[in-house]
Amino acid sequence: MKVTLNYGKTGYELALPEDCNVTVIRKQAMPVLADPAQALERALDNPTSGPPLTEAAKGRKSACILICDITRPVPNGMILPVVIKRLMDAGMDPKAITVLVATGLHRPNEGEELRELIGSDWVLQTVRVENHFARNDEDHVLLGASSQGTQIKVDKRFVEADLKLVTGLVEPHFMAGYSGGRKVILPGIAHHDTITRFHTATFLECRASANCVLEGNPLHRDQLDGVAMLGDVWAVNTVLDEHRRVSYLNFGPLEESHLDTVAFTRPYSEIKLDRTWKTVITSAAGYPLDSTYYQTVKGMVGAMDALEQGGKLFIASACTQGMGSPEYVDAQKRLVALGVDGFLSDIMPKQRASIDEWQTEMQLKPMRKGSICLYTRGLKEEDKALTGVEVVDDLEAALAKWLAACGDKDVVVIPEGPYVVPLQGK
Repeated sequence: MKVTLNYGKTGYELALPEDCNVTVIRKQAMPVLADPAQALERALDNPTSGPPLTEAAKGRKSACILICDITRPVPNGMILPVVIKRLMDAGMDPKAITVLVATGLHRPNEGEELRELIGSDWVLQTVRVENHFARNDEDHVLLGASSQGTQIKVDKRFVEADLKLVTGLVEPHFMAGYSGGRKVILPGIAHHDTITRFHTATFLECRASANCVLEGNPLHRDQLDGVAMLGDVWAVNTVLDEHRRVSYLNFGPLEESHLDTVAFTRPYSEIKLDRTWKTVITSAAGYPLDSTYYQTVKGMVGAMDALEQGGKLFIASACTQGMGSPEYVDAQKRLVALGVDGFLSDIMPKQRASIDEWQTEMQLKPMRKGSICLYTRGLKEEDKALTGVEVVDDLEAALAKWLAACGDKDVVVIPEGPYVVPLQGK
């Protein structure tokens, strides 16, 4: 049997042994919008509540539109021209419109990568397009403290805009429950002090800091508290199917728009399970998410509910851009040196996390359940040891060796990776 895993831009065709009992976990077939741009026009005229976008923009002198960075396949080339033309129709000077890339603490998107991200030369030539830099103190303003004591500092370009608009992709997120909406602001355009506070181990070790969980999730709570300090914020939220086609979109007040989109995607993204497997095979979702090992961790966490205690999780990820940031590499070095328990003990007392060590912390969760085997062609030899997992360049051979050793022919495959989340007892 052959199953194509999401891997890089081309996919990876995995040949499974004929004597295996294979279960493939996918989303149910999702509806696909025949004309997404037309559907967006309708949504802007018929928001979830409140006035249409053109009416909301009347009399406003400036606008800031947030977009996700290159790690999210948001259809910006379809969304941005429609939204910007609406603002111009309402009388706004295009020179007063800023598209701000919500990088969080990720690197900026520039050059050809920025052009790919925006998806429209007209947008690049018509309005300002800029990156957020979380470490630039002067770029941020303090809005106040959240109910959990987090100092909420946000990019002043967004705070000072007359009209605030967020665009995003809603899919399961291994810390914040679901991405999109409020997450594009926090951590998307937050100061590094804010980001490192709600990415501490005290937040992330909470059971509710997990895929598909919003209620009781401390990250979600801080995000909503921060958004409430900004006044009116509008959002275009989207959902994509397995083939990256637009399945759903809406427009409206940020929290309302986000919850509506989450409600749409839950039945497709959350897969109920009544068993576990010794052998789980998944992906890191393919390009652009699997460009680094840093992002690959999401695929490991996403599949862990399907893994039997003591089993083995195989994950395929292209890692064409290597490990990730230098700070993340430092965190991985500490993991390798200290081990799972030692690393967690080291970070638990912190009031602010070191940059990107939270991804290493999230990797501890599947490591506590079983062993992990990574198939990739993208990492340098010296980086493979820093993953903290077994790295192979022959996935079929590694799988055959494990199946022979464990004596269990039942295998589960999750081709789309973290965009589909198996959940026990849900």
